[in-house]
Amino acid sequence: MEKHEAFHVDEKVTPVGEHVEYVVSSSASLEASSINEKALIRKTDYRLVPWLALLYLLSFLDRSNIGNANLFGLSKHLKLTQNEYSTCLAVLPSMHLSTIMIAWGVVMIGMGFVKNFEGLLVARIFLGITEAGLFPGVSFYLTQWYRRYEINFRIALFFSAATAAGAFGGLLARLINEMDGVNGFHGWQWIFILEGIMTVVVACASFWMLHDYPDTAKFLNAEEKEFMRARLALDNDGCSQAFKYKFVKDAFLDWKVWVFACIFQGALMPVYCFSLFAPTLTANLGYTAAKAQLMSTPPYVLAAITTVAAGYMSDRLQKRGIVAMIFATIGAIGFALLLATKIPGVNYVGMHLAAAGVYPLIPVVVSWGSNNCGGSLKKGVATAIIVSVGNAGGVISSFIYPAIEKPRYFKGHGINMAYCIFTLVASGFMTWYLNNENKKKDARNAARTHPWTAEEKLEHEDRGDDVDWFRYVI
Repeated sequence: MEKHEAFHVDEKVTPVGEHVEYVVSSSASLEASSINEKALIRKTDYRLVPWLALLYLLSFLDRSNIGNANLFGLSKHLKLTQNEYSTCLAVLPSMHLSTIMIAWGVVMIGMGFVKNFEGLLVARIFLGITEAGLFPGVSFYLTQWYRRYEINFRIALFFSAATAAGAFGGLLARLINEMDGVNGFHGWQWIFILEGIMTVVVACASFWMLHDYPDTAKFLNAEEKEFMRARLALDNDGCSQAFKYKFVKDAFLDWKVWVFACIFQGALMPVYCFSLFAPTLTANLGYTAAKAQLMSTPPYVLAAITTVAAGYMSDRLQKRGIVAMIFATIGAIGFALLLATKIPGVNYVGMHLAAAGVYPLIPVVVSWGSNNCGGSLKKGVATAIIVSVGNAGGVISSFIYPAIEKPRYFKGHGINMAYCIFTLVASGFMTWYLNNENKKKDARNAARTHPWTAEEKLEHEDRGDDVDWFRYVI
């Protein structure tokens, strides 16, 4: 059996790695452990990631299926104007209160019974309230199980469910629409009702499927729990893990957090646009509504592949910025093709490139911003800020593809291309800045007469990522 490389838990071990990783005190030495680390991580992956991906698939499916429902007569039957439909799209991303999954499933079922604009608007508001906390919550949840350069790949795996939702959602909507007229309900109503019921069923099962922390996980034995605790301790960044309002203030006053938040909006707004309008854009290529649902699937499949590949690449290289720049460029090229011509084949290629470029940016940017905050409280608050500002892009996305501009949608494609270019430029700037800051820290550390001791770190632990032993991820 392949064993984990021996190491001893000792508070005074010399810092190593991209981030300065030091080992906190522990009651157990792992030198003689019989645990196979790779097998244990695979075991954890199998128990957590697929279920989290399913939750996010249902979340994204429920928030974006309004685009599928609209193709099958939602606006027509509810007599919605273009502005009213756009408003119902916009209210979801602007809400940032989290509640339980079962609540949004009930709300989704209720959407199948709305009779007018007001009913749909209220339902979308409550859907936003109940879903808003899922992505930041799961992102933070994964940090309780995986180390720093394991986390982005896992976030990419569960976020790839969003692309699966796009592919699966179109196919599912196409099938459900065949129920048009059953029990007097339109096909679009059945889309909301059946997908809502599916969400409630999965939500009930989640009470047994999810585990809070390694220490309380029933699928780990005592030795595995201790092993997980000790390996996670290796990533302690030497910053205070205490709950102090100072760290909340630090997160809000750190300009880097706000830059990452803007980068995240630059990435997320095009994702919202794609998820909401992909069926419409495909229909503009000349397909019927039913075939447009099917033809919108391949771009999502490609996006799922590139999302996972980008997550793996980012963790493997231990770099975030260069990966963000690569995929922002791909996304910009995709929207440029959509903007430049009305040739159906070229537009379809542009849709593939746009999806393949923008979806991978989400886990990369969230991981990047989180990695560069010292201390767990600042990291948690910063992640919430980043996701909240990013979600504001969803409001914009709902109004930049008005039906009056079909089939070219110059404004929508142009704004999305500009967002991708902004993400590229801002990521390049942060890569340069953080690398320069690391060099300054290296110089100051080299000028010291001795390595940082545990006592010195304790004295400065409230300074967060400003301390010289904390290295920024570039």
